[in-house]
Amino acid sequence: MNLNISTLRSNKLINYKMASDNNPDRIPANETAVTIDSEEKHIAKPAFFSGLTEDWWAVVIGGFFIAAILIIALSSNEFKFTLPVYQWAHSEELISKVLTATNLLLITGIGSVFLIVSSVSIYLSQGSVRNYIPGFVLIFVLAIFSLVIAGNKSIAYYGIEYVVFALAAGLLIGNLTVLPAWLKEAARSEFFIKTGLVILGTSILFTDIIQAGIPGILQAVVVVAVVWFFSMWLSRLLKVDDEFGVILASAVSICGVSAAIVAAGAIKGDKKKLSYVTMLVLLVAIPMLIILPWVIRKAGIPEIVGGAWLGGTLDTTASVTAASQLVGPLALKAGVIVKFAQNVLMGVAAIFIAAWWTLKKNPDAASATEGKGISLVWERFPKFVLGFIAASLLFSFLLPAGTAKEVSGILNSLRTVWFALAFVAIGLEARFGDLFKIQGGRPAIAFIGAQLFNIAWTLLWSYLLFGGILFPAPDIK
Repeated sequence: MNLNISTLRSNKLINYKMASDNNPDRIPANETAVTIDSEEKHIAKPAFFSGLTEDWWAVVIGGFFIAAILIIALSSNEFKFTLPVYQWAHSEELISKVLTATNLLLITGIGSVFLIVSSVSIYLSQGSVRNYIPGFVLIFVLAIFSLVIAGNKSIAYYGIEYVVFALAAGLLIGNLTVLPAWLKEAARSEFFIKTGLVILGTSILFTDIIQAGIPGILQAVVVVAVVWFFSMWLSRLLKVDDEFGVILASAVSICGVSAAIVAAGAIKGDKKKLSYVTMLVLLVAIPMLIILPWVIRKAGIPEIVGGAWLGGTLDTTASVTAASQLVGPLALKAGVIVKFAQNVLMGVAAIFIAAWWTLKKNPDAASATEGKGISLVWERFPKFVLGFIAASLLFSFLLPAGTAKEVSGILNSLRTVWFALAFVAIGLEARFGDLFKIQGGRPAIAFIGAQLFNIAWTLLWSYLLFGGILFPAPDIK
């Protein structure tokens, strides 16, 4: 029996597209990456695994790494984890510390494990493993390259993180070339960053929030709530659609890219809009890293107030740490405490956004399924946040403090690699021209305006709460 191969390919792509529309959260293989060889093998894949969404795969894989590390740590008291080295001060250290055979072998081993585990999820989610493997290898190499560049002592001193170099590498390739199918298949930014966020939960401890005390918790809540609603108001004023506005507002008010991912998941947002906001977050963060510490020193802002300001405005713990170190040890401690308090709000924000978007933005859907409001919210809720919360609870209350401390280094190292992979992929997916083309550049204007408000509002509350005005200044040693 003879079949026209182009007809077969067309039918397969149509069926795949229909399946993707019915289950938009499934880890999507790019349509251009669907190959005849993978489609014609007719290998039966377990229905349960093929039905898992991208969020659940992030929980499974993040949980796998956490469990594996804990099993190794608990089974042998004498075992010590060896961490890959990326830090170097000069060319001799680059060769003697980073580019040694042992270190390169360790990095290769981490990449191999990441590739095997993620390839299983790609295969069981109807993706093309044949295309994914070479694409992942290239993205991993670029991610490690960004970590090594950022590991230079001089670059690290100015607080320039690996995310800048990872994004730049992806942007150069994505904007100067036409991405081949095998690279598109591996550019799964959300999948990578969601997995990293699950592991991030191991470092967000409720004991840190208690340590922040009333000032730290109040600042996190007041800043996040007011900045979020202001950002939404400004977006609407500039006629930016609400889907864009929610992702933008969450990125500005909570913790940048991570919060944008959570918000986009809660509203089933357009991935192109998410990529746009992510690029804005990173482009705006670079001058903030340099300018804000300089303003604190020149304006004579008290060190503890300056640290709280940095913790409330900069997007990641790493950037807060780097910028705060330029101010002083008190600023470092205050900044990290405030940032941890904000990070914990990601779970609360996910529930709020999912509920608000479902019940307010889609009243027809809510009324049509009266009595099923909770199920609608659950449908939109980004499931990977459950992994983040579970990891935080486990490390906050169930694990001995010594064990948590012992495994924190290796888990943070693995999380960083997942994030580096994500930022390379974001660069591959993003287009510079979109900053001006999409909705006439209004989302970019709204983002910058919201960020300026965030800077001013956070400084005010940093003075009120950490400057001894509303409460006694926290006794941070």
